[in-house]
Amino acid sequence: MDLARYILRRAILSAFVVVGVTFLVFVVAQVVPSDPAALYAGPRPTAEQIEKARVTLNLDAPMPERFVRFAVSMASGDFGVSYKSRRLISQDLGVYLPATLELAIFSTLLALLIGIPAGVAAAARRGSWTDRLGSLGSILAVAMPTFFFAMLLQMVFASWLGLLPLSGRLSREISVSDPLTFVTGFNLIDALIAGRPQVFLDALWHLILPALTLAAYPAGIAMRLTRSAMIEILSRRHITAARAMGLSERRILYGHALRNAVGPALTMIGLSFAFALTGSVLVEIIFAWPGLGRYVSESILSKDFPVIAACTLVVTVCYVLMNLVIDLTQAMVDPRVALT
Repeated sequence: MDLARYILRRAILSAFVVVGVTFLVFVVAQVVPSDPAALYAGPRPTAEQIEKARVTLNLDAPMPERFVRFAVSMASGDFGVSYKSRRLISQDLGVYLPATLELAIFSTLLALLIGIPAGVAAAARRGSWTDRLGSLGSILAVAMPTFFFAMLLQMVFASWLGLLPLSGRLSREISVSDPLTFVTGFNLIDALIAGRPQVFLDALWHLILPALTLAAYPAGIAMRLTRSAMIEILSRRHITAARAMGLSERRILYGHALRNAVGPALTMIGLSFAFALTGSVLVEIIFAWPGLGRYVSESILSKDFPVIAACTLVVTVCYVLMNLVIDLTQAMVDPRVALT
């Protein structure tokens, strides 16, 4: 009963967050010093063309009516057309969003695969050189600016060693001569569906550097959180009893202690995914990654409000859904969470 009530409460709160963001996006659009009708009418429009565009975009209606229409359109997935390109925004999102999600998911997995084992190792050898090096690495990962780390990776692995590609999602030979058939928009999945292992590897190599850049900050946070949780758990009596029974240190760390420290790890999934979604703008520009970040940055420069609003709401929904899934998972793993 407590779990069902917790699920209902979290779902309602998530819905309120989405509604609140929708309202804020609409309000911000009203105070931005720009004229959407003039942008929609094209270069050097006449007064008549601007007025016609104003009617077409429903800008002459009262503000409450405009908000209702805006909210209903966003909820139904009708994001309208771009003022600048006149293309359907939903079609653009179908191309750019999978690229960003592929990068965000891969970087989140990297952050967890790097941060959690490093935190476990540091806690198991508290005060040793392993702990000190891990702490130093986590501080550098958190403190280093994203653009600097991205250029450092490009210089070392692309320019000096030539091991990984500098930018893009696929090699030019593949994208131009033999392009991959678009199915899901995730190159790794589409390559497997098409039965093209060489394209899968090419997409994976292109994904490593931008994913490592995005994974650095959350990996450092995951390392610190896991270390703190593990140190506290390793001092408990049941761990002492497990050692007295002669269990191996590896089994104690990963079979008993880490299972009880899974809470911070699950929280880091949401934080890492959110950081990857919102922090991908600069990374996508540096690595010429054709994703949502570049799409939004270009729309902001041109003050293309429908695109900005659609991308903001899509990212918000993805983040809210991810946090909802994590909260529900934590409640199932630890029933005490549902009582809070």
